[in-house]
Amino acid sequence: MPETRITGGTVVTEPNDQLREVRERTESPQTPGECLTRSELAEQVNAWIHDRHGKTVELDGNYVGKLERGLIRWPQALYREGLRAVLGVARDADLGFRRTRRSAVSLESVNRSDFLRAALGVTAGAMVAPLAQSLITRQPTPVPSVVGQHEIDQVRTTAKLFGSWDHTYGGGLVREAVAAQLRYSAGLLNARCSERLRGDLYSAVGFLGHTAAFMAFDAYAHEDAREMFRFALGCAEQGDDWHLRAKVLSSMARQAVWCGDPDAGLTLVELAMVRADRLTPTERAMLLTARGRALAKLHRVSDAAKTIGLADEQFANANPANDPVWMSYYDAAQHSGDTGHALFDLALDGKFASEASTRLATAVNGHTAPYARSRAISGIKLASLTMRTGDPVEAARIGVRALEAAGTITSRRAADDLRELRSFAARHQRLPEVAELRNAIGNRLAIS
Repeated sequence: MPETRITGGTVVTEPNDQLREVRERTESPQTPGECLTRSELAEQVNAWIHDRHGKTVELDGNYVGKLERGLIRWPQALYREGLRAVLGVARDADLGFRRTRRSAVSLESVNRSDFLRAALGVTAGAMVAPLAQSLITRQPTPVPSVVGQHEIDQVRTTAKLFGSWDHTYGGGLVREAVAAQLRYSAGLLNARCSERLRGDLYSAVGFLGHTAAFMAFDAYAHEDAREMFRFALGCAEQGDDWHLRAKVLSSMARQAVWCGDPDAGLTLVELAMVRADRLTPTERAMLLTARGRALAKLHRVSDAAKTIGLADEQFANANPANDPVWMSYYDAAQHSGDTGHALFDLALDGKFASEASTRLATAVNGHTAPYARSRAISGIKLASLTMRTGDPVEAARIGVRALEAAGTITSRRAADDLRELRSFAARHQRLPEVAELRNAIGNRLAIS
């Protein structure tokens, strides 16, 4: 049977010889006397699933190769059913597939993602395991032995509740609370759960992991954020949730760009856009906007502008009814704000200042109360842009309004934007309105 073990600190994946041997004992329909090739097996499984279930899947010889090399140890139920039927066996174990349901979440039970190993240096299992193990050992509340729809719904509700708080007040105040909820929810991954619901369980816990990670990012607990993002990404991979995967990678890209590594951010966005056809137009707009922001930070003006145009085209086709729940925040105001942020960096280099200003103003006017942090950050950026490229008195007025909007928010990102605005205003500090704004920001940030 395929198995993953750790030798000298290196993850070693052993091949699934059982599956290979069964395939090689099966005769090729195209070349009598020869064994069934990997590509032929994939084609037969695709055809069987389509004939039996009316579903179109896209297995290929490369995927079968991953199965035989042990890189994927527990394919989804539909694939296992098709493989059993085509190869004429009765049990998953006859093909070398197995899953220990009650084992802890670790490299032994979560090892799926070839491309993640290549791009990020880790597998999905390696991302899930360390955080899950450390969280589970500190859990304060017993985890049920069996997880069903009720528990999955509770995790999703918790993620939505904390996400709403984060949008309104920032990540600082309740970050420890959401971390405690994540510790408990990670333990659910080790409970018994029906095959039908297990993917939903991973998606729900990954959704909460992303919420916790973004709150940590907003509070500048960057190492915590990176660990939680990796955990959420591992859950998305294990749950085969392309939508959550895109969202997590997008947020990881945003953090990388914010931390001064736009090249890494660009790489993460490109990973997120693998099989973008599986995503909704809203999700593609989100990813293209993140790509535009990374390109702008790299001063690739033409590429950034083109990418923002593509993001606009995707958002024009957005249908919120088709989006996953965590995309509900990405409305017209959010799109205007995110693209305005990307253009902000180009505007500082003398390009697209008017367009950036228009988009940021649209975001400020469009954000509703539940998205107070986004409204405040867009307002601060608009004030900074106006202070650099326009009328400093008008910039001061915009800045005062943005500072008022930020009054109840505990966001380190917003605080840093305020510092930037204060710095930009220094050249105009002889103007009374600008001096008043600089003093107000100083008082807010306790800057002497």
